[in-house]
Amino acid sequence: MNTEWPKWLRDDGSVVSCTEKVKVMTENFDELKQIAQDALEDGLLMEVSEAQMRKALHDLVDQLINPYNKI
Repeated sequence: MNTEWPKWLRDDGSVVSCTEKVKVMTENFDELKQIAQDALEDGLLMEVSEAQMRKALHDLVDQLINPYNKI
């Protein structure tokens, strides 16, 4: 995959510069992109509306929970 991901930032705006952390983030997002692409294509092949597929993928991201949320 040839996607250029953003520079990863901490909550205070500073850049996450650790090479290993950036590598893990890149690998994770490359995998997520491929899985999402596969799901979109499968849905389209099964004649699901593209708009509905895109909305479902956006909704999925919106439902993710931050287990490290500071209370």
